[in-house]
Amino acid sequence: MNRFLPFEWIAAVRFLREGRLQTAFIILGITIGVAVIVFMSALLSGLQVNFLSRVLTSSAQIQLLPPDQVARPLRGASGMIEDAVIQRPAQRIVSIDQWQKIRKRMMTLPGILMAAPTMSGSALAVRGDASRAVSITGVEPESYFRIIRIPDYITAGKPALASDEIIVGKQLADDLGAGLGDKLNLQAASGNTAVLRISGLFDLGNKAANERATYVSLRTAQSLLGRVGSVTTIELKISDIYAAETLAQQIAAANPVKAESWIATNAQFFTAVRAQQSSNTVIRLFVGLSVAFGIAAVLVVSVIQRSKDIGILRAMGTTRGQILRIFLIQGGLLGLIGAVIASRARELLVQVGLGHVADNKAMNMSGGEQQRVAIARALVMQPALVLADEPTGNLDSRSAENVFDLMRQVNRASGTSFLIVTHNLDLAQRCDRIIDVADGRLVAPR
Repeated sequence: MNRFLPFEWIAAVRFLREGRLQTAFIILGITIGVAVIVFMSALLSGLQVNFLSRVLTSSAQIQLLPPDQVARPLRGASGMIEDAVIQRPAQRIVSIDQWQKIRKRMMTLPGILMAAPTMSGSALAVRGDASRAVSITGVEPESYFRIIRIPDYITAGKPALASDEIIVGKQLADDLGAGLGDKLNLQAASGNTAVLRISGLFDLGNKAANERATYVSLRTAQSLLGRVGSVTTIELKISDIYAAETLAQQIAAANPVKAESWIATNAQFFTAVRAQQSSNTVIRLFVGLSVAFGIAAVLVVSVIQRSKDIGILRAMGTTRGQILRIFLIQGGLLGLIGAVIASRARELLVQVGLGHVADNKAMNMSGGEQQRVAIARALVMQPALVLADEPTGNLDSRSAENVFDLMRQVNRASGTSFLIVTHNLDLAQRCDRIIDVADGRLVAPR
């Protein structure tokens, strides 16, 4: 032991080294406590994410709509008072005025990640003798599918929307006796008709949505509904979903549109989410307190077991403050282990390019970011081999490229090997060694 260290440090380290079993129990208690807190936090956060995903599966976080149509009484002569009875008029399908300009303005606002115009209306889907009333949503796939992740719910076909294609719910297809590649005759209230081929089937996990929802290209919907060049809504994706209502009010105040947030349209559900957040905080607090009391109990036992040593130290002139610092240093040294692990985790997040989102929730991260977090988690213990099953399966081409480049970078920097299972032939060709599997059997490596 370095004789130049303060006395308290020398005594604290010696106590830890001599009482190895006791030290092991303290470390075990801290580990179990932290594991319980992490597990409970992950469990409760997972439930909340699941609830939110169910609500935000088929609806945007903020919707911009045309202002409500209102009836105004005729003005009489000066000084005349009219006792008019004003009835609310039927709300016709109208377009958002200057929607292109409003969309561009939305994309410049902080906190807004994507804005997608849509054209919505009703139609009758006919196939043979079967017919069903459906909801038509015309979209631009490039922007809309980044807000509403329809491709993630495709069960057959692909999320392609050419001018003659349509994506329908699985339940609607069953009701009409239609399948992938079959054609549907859509008849709008305006009298316009269109014959579209089914390019994809989706399952949103909601029977009502699967029975009525359909998606076509924006131009197809505009032509079918007789509103060429018009849009009925602008869907917005934002970075902080809990700020949706505040942002919606700001947008409505500065633009000639009505802005509805998911919070306002799902008021009861949002109240339940808030209640769950409060319960999560209370549960974490009590779990943390129970763990803290458990660790404190172990330290109290440690002090009692060291009572003779403490008496000897006091007889030698050690002050009460020094004795107190000895046991505080013991606890600090044990806590330092956790701090080192946490710093290692943050270092890995920075290494994979996610230092700026280290405190983000999973649902506020893109698919590529979530995949990079998974890689960082796998590298915490510095393994020699990482098994990756379809690491780019649910990612777009750009995110897949970033994830593969990251694995390459880690391989070169730390020597960690990656065993990748993939159906992406382009990705496979860039690996150092390729082993084909056919009918459950290994083929000679290339």
